[in-house]
Amino acid sequence: MSKHQLRRLSDAGLVAEAPIASIAMKTSILALAALSLPVAAFAQVPGGGVYKYPAQQMADGAHKGDTIAWDFVEGITTEVGPRQAGTEAEKRGRDWAVNWLKEQGFKNVADEPFMMNTWVPGEVHKAEIISPFPQPLVVQPLGGTPSTGPEGITAEVVEFGSLAALNEAPEGSLKGKIAYVTHAMTPSQDGSHYGYFGGARFVGPGLASQKGAMAIVIKSIGTDQHRNPHTGVIRFPEGVTPIPAGALTLPDAANLERMFDRAEGPVTMKLTLTPEWIGETQSGNVVGEIVGKDPSLPPVLLACHIDSWWNGTGAFDDGAGCGIISAAALHVSHYGQPLRTIRVLMAGAEEVGLHGSVAYSKAHIDEPIAVAYESDFGADRIWRFESNFRETNPELHAKLAASVARFGVANSRIVATGGADINIARDQKTAIIDLQQDGTRYFDLHHTPDDTLDKIDIDQLRQNVAVWTQVTAIVANEPGSIKGE
Repeated sequence: MSKHQLRRLSDAGLVAEAPIASIAMKTSILALAALSLPVAAFAQVPGGGVYKYPAQQMADGAHKGDTIAWDFVEGITTEVGPRQAGTEAEKRGRDWAVNWLKEQGFKNVADEPFMMNTWVPGEVHKAEIISPFPQPLVVQPLGGTPSTGPEGITAEVVEFGSLAALNEAPEGSLKGKIAYVTHAMTPSQDGSHYGYFGGARFVGPGLASQKGAMAIVIKSIGTDQHRNPHTGVIRFPEGVTPIPAGALTLPDAANLERMFDRAEGPVTMKLTLTPEWIGETQSGNVVGEIVGKDPSLPPVLLACHIDSWWNGTGAFDDGAGCGIISAAALHVSHYGQPLRTIRVLMAGAEEVGLHGSVAYSKAHIDEPIAVAYESDFGADRIWRFESNFRETNPELHAKLAASVARFGVANSRIVATGGADINIARDQKTAIIDLQQDGTRYFDLHHTPDDTLDKIDIDQLRQNVAVWTQVTAIVANEPGSIKGE
């Protein structure tokens, strides 16, 4: 189905969107509505039984045919495209999101600004082997790297088979040289390899600088075999001189490693990267609300991030997440006004250091949040439910887990810690939910030019919306403490 066909689809076939008169068993439901009784208490499930959970029929409808999440991610990737933090492109993305939320009926929509020190990638990203096997390699700068200057750096490349091997190099041993660090990352459903093997990017540049290197290139932190580099932010420890840092594609990294195996002498590379720091610019957090019945109750916070890296359109990371959370909030509102306010947070400048998450917590730390969760791991199916209140509110945890089992989501004893954009929940020590997505192919696309709309499987996207709708409907209509403490 093409994106144009999807945009033309009417939501009339969705229970979540349909007028009451179009719902199966309309006579019974209209009669109940006339008596002001809650539909969910009596509405029958197709095949028999009754709905057990708030907005259960909305979640089921979303699973079959949600178009809202797709509308968001298709729109922002088509009409805005890449949204590098702190740039004019990110501003256009925030403006687009503000307009979209207003058009969908969200209230209290705003772009809450904050200032940040901004890095841009520049125009020249080149790596070439000078000897012994002259040829170009495909490279992109890592976020925050300094420039080599337009003339580039030419030096011997020293191979390290792991971050641990680099750590063991003697102090000063890399003076005047370029370090190369590889890794053994493979796909994993829970994305756990990223945290371990990602050290080549997180820690490698600072460590190489401490060993005297003039630059570093790494094997991209990814799992694909496309000639697309994976960028990502780096940080240098205080007092360590920043050095130019780039990521080679996985095929180019493999080629370089074969060169090391064959070379009878030094391997020499010329590296040219021309990013720059452009000073302070404005970013912002986009927020909107489905206003609840009881303003005295702390709201439910649903989060994603609106920015992306410059090299992709930010469909998987994280346009899809923003579409998912917004669609869920809207589906719950179609069930009826929730007890608690549902607030969506589309954080700015996440990719370059969680600036939006930090700014949001700082601005709203005195406004209690009941529970927070975020979508920022692509658009593939949710497979596991986690919370940080399994022990303190076991009844609610069990209810939530049971409510999404029909969508293929397993319960878990793992304690939820939340994603990057909900710092406020950790700062307030409030309830957190993690709806874990299947990350098996996430790091094929992560931070690459391949992060585009065509990679989204609409059926899996809809499963995300269904799970988010069901969980959000329950917690947004929970009168007591979510965490249970």
